Amino acid sequence: MNGLRRTSLCAAAVSAAVFSVVSPVNAAPSQIQSQPDSTQVNRPFERLIVGYKPGTAEASSDTAASDDARKKGKSVHRRTASGAVVVDLGAKTTNADSTIQAFKSDPKVAYVEPDLLMQPFADPNDTEYSRQWDLFEATAGMNVPGAWSSSTGTGVTVAVIDTGYVAHSDLASKVVAGYDFVSDSARARDNNGRDSNPADEGDWTARGECGTDANGQPVPAADQGSSWHGTHVAGTIAASTNNSKGIAGIAYDAKIQPLRVLAKCGGATSDIADAITWASGGTVSGVPANTNVAKVINMSLGGQSSCSTTYQNAINGAINRGTTVVVAAGNSNANVANFTPANCNGVITVAATGREGNKAFYSNFGTRIDIAAPGGETRRGTDTPGTITTPENGIWSTLNAGTTTPGAENYKPYQGTSMAAPHIAGLAALLVAKKPSLTPAQVKDLIKTNSRPLPGTCSGGCGAGLADATKAVNAVDTTPPPSGGLENTTDVAIPDRGTAVTSSITSTVTGNASSATKVGVDIVHTYRGDLVIDLIAPDGTAYRLKNSSSSDSAGNVVATYTVNASSEVAAGTWKLRVQDVYSGDTGYINSWNLTLQ
Repeated sequence: MNGLRRTSLCAAAVSAAVFSVVSPVNAAPSQIQSQPDSTQVNRPFERLIVGYKPGTAEASSDTAASDDARKKGKSVHRRTASGAVVVDLGAKTTNADSTIQAFKSDPKVAYVEPDLLMQPFADPNDTEYSRQWDLFEATAGMNVPGAWSSSTGTGVTVAVIDTGYVAHSDLASKVVAGYDFVSDSARARDNNGRDSNPADEGDWTARGECGTDANGQPVPAADQGSSWHGTHVAGTIAASTNNSKGIAGIAYDAKIQPLRVLAKCGGATSDIADAITWASGGTVSGVPANTNVAKVINMSLGGQSSCSTTYQNAINGAINRGTTVVVAAGNSNANVANFTPANCNGVITVAATGREGNKAFYSNFGTRIDIAAPGGETRRGTDTPGTITTPENGIWSTLNAGTTTPGAENYKPYQGTSMAAPHIAGLAALLVAKKPSLTPAQVKDLIKTNSRPLPGTCSGGCGAGLADATKAVNAVDTTPPPSGGLENTTDVAIPDRGTAVTSSITSTVTGNASSATKVGVDIVHTYRGDLVIDLIAPDGTAYRLKNSSSSDSAGNVVATYTVNASSEVAAGTWKLRVQDVYSGDTGYINSWNLTLQ
């Protein structure tokens, strides 16, 4: 066949080829044709994030960093938890080429990027258990009730990095101390910068109050009331249950830690990154240590950009500290590869489905999607942008009736990937509560491997399928964890019809491997029939896990293989070897694990 499939190139493959030039900046060079510059954006920003190289005075001295910024005609706003500095530009802009170039040309600088304002990914509209089809309906619900006999989230804190928290009686007993990370007092509306009160002050805005977009149109395009977005997200995760009122939370015995990063006109990347660090137990200068470290983070927010170094560093730190990071894919009906932090490595990226089980009309898609979850559809599409046409098909949760500042508590339906992500954050909390030793990679694998096929359609890629809470929670008992923590979560790009690539795991396990050695594989790919997968033992013996098949047009490989490796000495370097033997599609090794005994 000369390495060419006889079948025609599928739509997903065409999409992947088109978007290959805008892959995340952390993708390996062989995965992309042209790496984007994270400083090229079309949204207003007023600050830069500048990272200095280790060993330079500016990397550790605030005085030196301030002097360096002053030489370039700018001033330092503050230093982030990662050590980078936030530099004021003095005005809002979509183009700071001269200043950016001045920093990029400085040999002391490791990276420079805009401090973009992220926006909530919900699509708010205006309004109990029977309404929560997303939890229990057979067609497209997430099969949550069956999981509650095994886990209810006890002992797990979930950080909701969002607009903060507005008081609600269905959440009051679930909330633990959080923090307000909004560093701009004017945007925060609380007349100060960062503080220990994460109360949602409201994110209402007047038309054009947040500047203009790249086309000169006012942002927002019309007056907008407060969304109380973080409170709606929190209710889906952990609202009180069996209390004769309101809604049921997925992990209803978990705790919610509200971290306020979104306020008027959105939230800054630097503030969000610091919130990720703090939530997961990292240190943030000027902020007291977190005494309720979160094992799960939910971020129903984002913007259009490649994954920045600032985000990736914060996410890497959180995952290394054992915190699972869940992110909404975005609501632009576009390839998620272009939206951050959903396109960052290591996170669980969540697409949204409607009540019929199809990809929601607004949801982003693509090979970077890990899983789909209910996000609702209260509007039928762009024909009725300001009208709630099907409120019964939305995601009902805790909210507030205030149009600007807080009013009476209530419940209303929203739609959006913002609503889908907390379903997965709640499921992650159920898994970690049942087995606290689970790593973020294992949590992701359990959710993906135990999903079920999407009941409807998804053009462009919706990950492993629709999450199934009961199946995933039950699998904690039946799926052994990697022996001795043998797993590799570093992405490795798979070149299209290219040479084989490998990902390694080094074992110190004594004795021989077993006759039922387990290999857990999570590979993102647009046409899995292209792939040949082998396990290579330390002595070079190859065990075939998967052959290629020109007729297998499905995407992604999420599977656990059993290998008779009883003759192999367990100690040494084991490799997962993957080769794409046909043309037209791309992908990467997301993670893999190994159970030797």
